[in-house]
Amino acid sequence: MDKMSVKGMRFYGYHGVFPEENKLGQQFFVDLELSMELEQAAQTDDLAYSINYAELHSFTKEIVEGKPFKLIEALTGHIASRLLEAYTMINEVTVRVTKPHPPFDIHFDGVTVELRRKRDADGRVISA
Repeated sequence: MDKMSVKGMRFYGYHGVFPEENKLGQQFFVDLELSMELEQAAQTDDLAYSINYAELHSFTKEIVEGKPFKLIEALTGHIASRLLEAYTMINEVTVRVTKPHPPFDIHFDGVTVELRRKRDADGRVISA
């Protein structure tokens, strides 16, 4: 299976358990890894056989900057399932969401949640 990766997308969202996070918001980093067949795109040089990564960016931005989630696990899962619903050519997706500045008095590079989802033989979305 071929892969497309979109890395280092940055968005401003209002996700978190604490009211301050929902009010003040913060930056979130998102990486996508998509498994799909890209042979026709490679042979024909035709975008119709691939996915426009600018579209992927806009799609992801709408989710991250939209309705707040308490947990980044829920946000990550929502991105993964929505991508599989919207783009039927994706067979499997890995989504990584990093919250670089959780509201704690500790020093680290943030917390990242990574979820992988795929389609089964019947096209239903399942955990990978």
